[in-house]
This record gives sequence, structure tokens and C-alpha cells, in this order.
Amino acid sequence: MSVRFDYGNLIEGNVVGGLVAERLSADLADRFVEVRAHFDAQRAEGRLGFPDLPDARDTLDRISAWAATRAGVYDDVVVLGIGGSGLGATAVKEALLGPFWNGRTEAARGGRPRLHVLDNPDPITTSALLEGLEPDRTLFNVVSKSGATAETMAVYLVAREWVEAAVGPDGTRDHFVFTTDPASGALRTIGDAEGIEMFPVPENVGGRFSVLSAVGLVPAALCGIDVEALLNGAARAVQRCETPKLTENPAGLFATLLHFADVDDGRPIHVLMPYCDRLRPVALWFQQLWAESLGKFVPDGSGRSVGPTPVAASGATDQHSVLQLLMEGPHDKVVILMSVDDPGGDVEIPIRHADVPAIAYLGGHTLGGLLETERRATAEALRRAGRPNGTLTLSRVDASTVGELLMLLQIATVYAGAMYGVDPLDQPGVELGKKLTYGLMGREGAERPVMTEPDGRWVV
Repeated sequence: MSVRFDYGNLIEGNVVGGLVAERLSADLADRFVEVRAHFDAQRAEGRLGFPDLPDARDTLDRISAWAATRAGVYDDVVVLGIGGSGLGATAVKEALLGPFWNGRTEAARGGRPRLHVLDNPDPITTSALLEGLEPDRTLFNVVSKSGATAETMAVYLVAREWVEAAVGPDGTRDHFVFTTDPASGALRTIGDAEGIEMFPVPENVGGRFSVLSAVGLVPAALCGIDVEALLNGAARAVQRCETPKLTENPAGLFATLLHFADVDDGRPIHVLMPYCDRLRPVALWFQQLWAESLGKFVPDGSGRSVGPTPVAASGATDQHSVLQLLMEGPHDKVVILMSVDDPGGDVEIPIRHADVPAIAYLGGHTLGGLLETERRATAEALRRAGRPNGTLTLSRVDASTVGELLMLLQIATVYAGAMYGVDPLDQPGVELGKKLTYGLMGREGAERPVMTEPDGRWVV
């Protein structure tokens, strides 16, 4: 198995003084059969598009062929997107291009471009990035399914003017590629009118479930990542998670045990803690996926809210910060650690300072061995403190395994949505903020809102 889920420290008898689940009881297993059937029904209705992305070979072939024609043309690729559009691209980049990619020489990158993700309209960040780029050697991948995402489109307009000032109106289209709705929207209108290359996001694939669509594949292919292997790994996850038998379905176990921890054991805070720097952005990507999909009003008219709170942490760095809270703070958390069997390389720790016992013991070990030992020690310390925890382990960090991991977590999220009784595909809670922004910025057709501002009594 390329990705495996060790849930022993989430089961009765293994955790000292605190339990997530008494056992994988018959009612949990029976409930999952219903959840799995609900998943299949939604997929059959066409609501769930992301499990079908590994089969979208026409799109894959088109992206791969187009990316091949762009090889050597650009020094830098800049993704303009927010939410899943930015988090997914960053997760894939850091996992598969590795640390400090943008700082490597052209030779070390094999002639492949640097990859940047602008996911926030911060003026200082935007200006600083553009100042370091050459407009005639830069490609902007604008990602917005609606083509109307305020933050993304604002930065697009800035980038568009910056490029046009350098290469002229006639050369501008070669420096943009749009990832957007297959049939409509503002970006589609611009792309059709100006002959800009475009790739579609399927109608039934939402932003936070889109990393394995053109949203993630276009920048990955441009930087030479094996996008076919990425989808092959995702297909493997879909196959592994087809079984309705709970103990054989890793996404089902993940969703079931974390839902049980929240609803039945009072542990609504779910911490994902990779012990691998390349997987840190995966934790941030998961944070959006879990929060935006599951934090909802239950649609029964009661006004009741549900939803766990995901938290991204980093091992071993956060052993020197948030681990204190995880060990001795309130019993309201579950920790999922992440590890890698084969990190793809290691660094031996030299044997020195034999007369200093506090340092000498490290010699002869490796940095990777130390990191994995830290992970094992943390899992055991949490267990002894009665703090439930599990571990997601990747055999290695390559395109196939990362694709499997991303798909597995997306499937688990939809399972959890059924368990909470909410629609994991929508996000009604973010719409009001968008409407207020449109009105305040003067978008045509948007009502300018009356804002309640604090008076001097509330400002210090």
C-alpha cells in the first residue's frame, strides 16, 4: 500500500485514560454501509465529479501536449488563484518539486520553470514578486471557475497590465493561460475573444476538490511533474475506497473515527501533523477541505451547527510549541500524524564530541531517522497521556503516492459530510462576505451594503 492509515491509537484498550471509540462496532460498520451507498448515489447523479478525474484522459493528454510545447519558453510560472486553487497547487509543488525549488539554478531544475502561487491580493507580496520576474519570460495561470473571483481577477488585471507594458498588446496572450468553467464566465469570455489557451474545470468539481483537475495539473505539467502518475495514484485510492466494508476502507476509517471523536467523544479539533517538510502544505490544503466542507448548519430547520475544527501543525517543529497543548490541554483534540517510509535521501549525523553525552549520542544516526523517531515518540507520548492519535504513512513522496493521498482525503471528506448530515460540496457561509465585498467595491448589479462600523467607544 502506498498510503496506509494506522488507527490503533484511536481504539479502546490502546489509549490510556481516554478513548475515541469503544471498538469498531457493528453499528459503526452498518452506518458506513449507508454512507458508502450515499456516496455512490451522489456519484451516479453526477454531483461528485472529483472521483472521475483519474479517468479524464482526454484532458490529461491535452494538458501534457500543450505543456510540452511550452518547455523552455518560460523561466517562471505564476498561479493566480485563491482557496483550493492556490492551496492545491502549493501542496503539489512542495511535495513533488521539493524544497527551495525556486532558489535552484536553471541547470538544477533541468530547465524547468520556477513556480509561484499568488493566493492573496496583498500589494506588497504582489509587487515584490513582479519586481523579481521578467515579463517576457513569465506565464500566468489564472484559475477561477466563475471567472469572477474578486481577489484573483484583481491580481490578474495587475499582471495583465504589467505584461502588456513590456511585450505589447499583441504578445500578451502568450503569457496567460486560463483554468475556468468549460462553457461560461468572465474568463471564458475573455479567452474566447482573445485566443488565450484555456483548460476546463468540470462543472461538478468544486474548488477545494479540484487539485487533480486542470487546476492542479496545468502548473504541475508545466514544471515537469509526472501528472499521469499523479492520476494513477488517485485512481488507486478510488479503487481502494470502493468497498463498503469499513475495516478495509482507509477513507471510511478516517472519516468514521474522526466523526466519532467529535460527536461521541467531545473531540472536535482535528490536528494534521506531517513529519515531512514536503507535506506541510498538504496539512494546510486539508484544513480548508475539512473546514469548508463540514462546518455547516444542518439543513433540518433547527438552526443547529456541526463541524470539526481542523488545525495544521508540523513535526517535529511543533513539538516545541503546540504539543504542550495537545498533551496537557483540554481533551478536545485528535491528532493525525503523517510519516514517510522512504524519504528519498538522508543525511548522516557525524560522530563528534564524544566527551559531551548530551550531543554524542546523536552521532551515527541520520536526520531522517531522528525525525521518524520523534514521530514515534510523539505518538507514544500522546497515547500514554490518553490523547487519541493515528498516523497516515506514505511509502514515499512521489507523484503516484501524493495523488493517492489527496484523493483518499477528498473521499473521506464526502463520507464525513454524510455522517454529519450536511452537503460537503457547498459553502453558503462564505457567500455573504463575497456579496458585501462586491457592493463595497462597486460591482455592477451589487447592492451597496449599509455597514455598522464601531464608534469611538469601541476603538483604543
